[in-house]
Amino acid sequence: MERNQAERIVAELLERAAIGVTVKLEKRFPGGRLIGGKYAMHAHAITMYTDVIETQCLQLFGSADRVEEYFTVVLAHEIGHAADTELEGLSDAMEQENGIGTRQRLALQIEENAWNYALRLVPEIEATFISAVIDESLLAYRVPIMEQSDIA
Repeated sequence: MERNQAERIVAELLERAAIGVTVKLEKRFPGGRLIGGKYAMHAHAITMYTDVIETQCLQLFGSADRVEEYFTVVLAHEIGHAADTELEGLSDAMEQENGIGTRQRLALQIEENAWNYALRLVPEIEATFISAVIDESLLAYRVPIMEQSDIA
């Protein structure tokens, strides 16, 4: 994905959201993990990892044909974290909580809040496309909760 394409998408979504968050573009997340974007709450800043976004798009959809849409969806999700008025309270609750099940449910709530915002921010994205991204993203949060439920 070309940097100017990413910059155009960033400018458009930041204008729509109007929440005063900053966005930085980098190629890869440090440490090798496949993280496409990261919101830093205390800095009120998002970093998007463009090479990782392309890799994730290839893994999920088998091609990079829709990488701009994929970048848009992931950025909308990160903006969702930045716009979430519950994020600080949920994060604090998660840090204070010792129970693994409760921590997992709080983490899921944080992610669902961001995705709910993203859906409203990018209504032009095809529903099946964004649903595939959301489902894949939330799988890592939902499976442990389902497994905890099976144990209980």
